Order: sequence, then C-alpha cells, then structure tokens
Amino acid sequence: MSAQVLGSTSFERPRWLRILEPLGPLAAAFALAALVLFAAGHNPIDVYTLLAVEAFGSSRRIAATLSAATPLILTGLATAVAFRAGAFNVGVEGCIFVGGLAAATVGFTFVGLPAALLLPLALVAAVLVGSLWMLVPGLLKARLDVDEVVTTLMLNFIAISLTAWLVNGPLLAPGSANSATPMIADAARLPKLMPPSTLNAGFLIAIALLGLYALWGNRTALGFETRLAGMNARFAAASGINVPMLVIKMMLLSGAIGGLAGGIHALGNVGRFVAGFSPGYGFTGIAVALLGRGSALGIFLAALLFGALANAGATIQFFSDVPIEIVDILQGTVMVFAVAQLGWIFVRRRASA
Repeated sequence: MSAQVLGSTSFERPRWLRILEPLGPLAAAFALAALVLFAAGHNPIDVYTLLAVEAFGSSRRIAATLSAATPLILTGLATAVAFRAGAFNVGVEGCIFVGGLAAATVGFTFVGLPAALLLPLALVAAVLVGSLWMLVPGLLKARLDVDEVVTTLMLNFIAISLTAWLVNGPLLAPGSANSATPMIADAARLPKLMPPSTLNAGFLIAIALLGLYALWGNRTALGFETRLAGMNARFAAASGINVPMLVIKMMLLSGAIGGLAGGIHALGNVGRFVAGFSPGYGFTGIAVALLGRGSALGIFLAALLFGALANAGATIQFFSDVPIEIVDILQGTVMVFAVAQLGWIFVRRRASA
C-alpha cells in the first residue's frame, strides 16, 4: 500500500526517476500559485524571488528556516515509518501534544536535576508517552483489522482536548491567566546552535534520526521486512513475516518519533506547554512524507521546503504588499499535489486484501 505512494517500488523504476518524481507536485503547485498571483496583480517571479531571499538570504534567515523545518523532519519521518509497514498513521499530531506535555512536565518538575540528567529525561518521557499513545491503534489494526486512519484521527482530538484540560487545570502555571504550564528549568532547554535564532540541538537530533532511518531502511532485515509488508502484506505473511507484530512495532516507533517532535518543540522553542501547542506539524508531516516519497533525503528536502515557506511567509508581508494568504495558498497547493495519490491507497489496500 504505502510502497506505491512513498516510492518503495525501486525494483520497477530507475533511480533518477524516483529522485525527480517529487518535482512534479512542486512544479504543479508553483504553477497554480503563479496563476493566483498573476490574477491578484503580482509578478510571480518577483514574489518567488522574495520568498527565496527571506528564507535563505542570510545566515539568520537560514537558521530560522532550519528551525521551522525541524519539527517537520520529525513528523515526516514518523509518518514514513508507519507507511513503510502499510499503516496510514494520521495521529502524529496527537503524539506531538502528549509528548510535548510530557517533556514540559518533566522540565518544570525536576528542576533540581543537572542538565546532563534533566534534558535526556524530558526527551525520554516525550518518546515513551508518544509511543504509548499509538499502542491502542496499533493493537486494533494488527489484531482486529480496525482502520488505523479512523482510530489515529480520533486520538488527535482526544490528545488536544486532554492536554488543553490539563494546562487549564492541574498543570496550569500558578498565577497565570493563560492556558500554559510553568516554564521549564534552564537545565531542560535544548542548546541553541545559532543564537539568537531559535535553531537548537533538536535539528541535529532530527538529522541524526534521518541518517539512522536511511541505514535502517536499506541495510537491516527489519527495514527490508517493513518494506515488503508495505508493498504486499499477503506476500510478506506467506514469506514468514509476522505482519501484525510488525505493524505494532512500526506504530509504536512512529508514535515515539512524533512524541520526540513534541518534546523538542517544548524544550527548544516554546519553553513550556501551551494550549494550541502545534500549528498542525503532524498533518504537514503527512505531506512531507508523501512528497519525499519516504526517503531520508526526500523527507529532509520536503521539510526544508515547508519550513522555508513558513519562515518566509511570516516576514514577506512586511517587505511587500503580497498578503500572507498567498503563502498559505502555495503551501496548500503543494500539499494537495503531494497527496494526490492518497485516493489510490485505499484502492490498492482493498485489492491486496
């Protein structure tokens, strides 16, 4: 199922075609956005040039773009891991919320611990909570064949509502009128890479995980098994692979990476947990994984693209009369074309059932 979408059909297409494949959705999205810009009275070339300058025109802007891309690398990776095993996990957004709250809670509770203990403990808490959040959907998918799209989507609403209740109740910062926890201790903060920008060590963690993902997917038996299960679950089962257990493992791993994304966002950027913690990183991660066709390099480039659009879109309106909605349109069209093949997922799933 997911192999068809994420480009795991390396036996059928030449490598250069797989590398160029994501350019199709990008070209279509930028062409459509150019028509919108032209209709609104703007020169598309000038707007795209300004976007590029605001995203990559200086070291400060590059740092801001990489910072915006960091959570998208992780959510794209979390989505791709589940896809490889044939599971369509749309619950990474919920993992971000519960993982972020877990990390922040550790960060403001154990303030007496040194940074060498507190920071890893907070990140581990985010990983564990995010992983456990995907346990029930994984079990339901593997044992009862319950559609994971429905269960993970519903868990997003539960995660958002549950964390909102906690930060408005037992975890609300004393004397605060806002829906937020206390600030985390300085020892729990991720080190900055390029002060005063928000780029922090979470970016290095994300890049390291991408490298491990590439090695795991191409050099390990488990990586081969997940790839085979994603391409054809019935054939994988006939080959002796325990597909249900594989699905559970990958759902747990997907949740762990999603929880880590929330933990890094809390410890590196926000410094606490607040209601509305994520602006949709988990959902954007679906587009990142699909646009990147599940490869480590593809995920990085797709996350960089969305990070650049988010960073440049926040400042472009200050230097031109281009409304911020134009950037939103561009992001939306990239997502639409990136997931254009989603309708075929369910067709292929039924055909292989």
